[in-house]
Amino acid sequence: MNRTLPVASNLGVSRRAFLKFCALTASLLALPPGAAAILADSLSRARRLPVVWLSFQECTGCTESLTRSSAPSIERLLFELISLDYSHLLQAAAGAAAEQAREESLAANHGRLLLVVDGSVPTALGGACSTIAGEDNLSLLARCLEAAEAVLAVGTCAAFGGLPAAAPNPTGAMGIAELMAHGLAPRRPLINLPGCPPIPEAMSAVLAHRVAFGRFPELDAQGRPLAFYGETVHDRCSRRGHYEAGHFAKSFDDAGARAGWCLLELGCKGPATRNACSTLRWNGASNPVESGHPCLGCSEAGFWDRGSFYAPLAAPAAAAPEPQARRGAAVYDRNCASCHGSAPGGLATPADEVPALLQSGKVRAHRFSLEDGDMQALLDYLKEAR
Repeated sequence: MNRTLPVASNLGVSRRAFLKFCALTASLLALPPGAAAILADSLSRARRLPVVWLSFQECTGCTESLTRSSAPSIERLLFELISLDYSHLLQAAAGAAAEQAREESLAANHGRLLLVVDGSVPTALGGACSTIAGEDNLSLLARCLEAAEAVLAVGTCAAFGGLPAAAPNPTGAMGIAELMAHGLAPRRPLINLPGCPPIPEAMSAVLAHRVAFGRFPELDAQGRPLAFYGETVHDRCSRRGHYEAGHFAKSFDDAGARAGWCLLELGCKGPATRNACSTLRWNGASNPVESGHPCLGCSEAGFWDRGSFYAPLAAPAAAAPEPQARRGAAVYDRNCASCHGSAPGGLATPADEVPALLQSGKVRAHRFSLEDGDMQALLDYLKEAR
């Protein structure tokens, strides 16, 4: 199948509209000046990315959210950027034909397809809690990961377990990262896009970045794109001025609430929640805080079990340092696994020589920079793996 992107004009899209779309996408991804032109050129030449989308314990909200994307739109995403070979919600095929389409894609695109997962994966009762065409979710996930170059965990359920993993978690629900950490799923480079559901443009822009540049945008220690999760909801909140001035609403119907005062004392979790709600807004119009409701912290791990949504945040405690081994594994997964495989033991370069190689810039695939802490964590991880 020819997966080459059609020229925009062949689809009835003017060059002006196409460049406007590229400029908006580059802006959303916090790319440097001039990146829009590079993005436009790359997208005009790129081949459509084969995608298999698996839905497990979920509510369909994540896929529904994607259909509201405007940069790029769902139409442009499906017909120009990716080849969505399997999706419960969006595919036309059903039954055996749908399962056949997935298996054909896994075979034809082995090692280069992108696996997208929404929903948590149940591990209790031998997989009996959720099956697709008679196959339990964990087994299907493992088979698809074997064929994938990377996995995109869409939504808080896929990223951290979400609502299905809330106490007492009768299905043993886990997110993709936890499954990999426990050895229950093959390790692959992982990109987390938490949110209940995620902002549409966070999903579509990350896919556009992968198609255009052959890699994913810069990620944080939890595998989240910094362009969308680098700041808290509080950092750019429209009510931030009232917070700084000490103006806090005391109830949902008092004069302060009607005047747009800060909702911190009504339980807002914005200061502890990393997401782009305050800058992108939903459907380009608003977000929960602007609409008068406290942030629930839905893009953070375990948000459902952190007590009442309307209880004020406790005073911040000092964050425990991230275990060095886990940090090193995360650095390796983000930057190295796509080229060298999920197990670092086969690297030809001795571990002690890796920092100098990365800093030399001599090898094109290794032209990325790491902070000193990440570099040391990676070095320790590689030595331990040897």
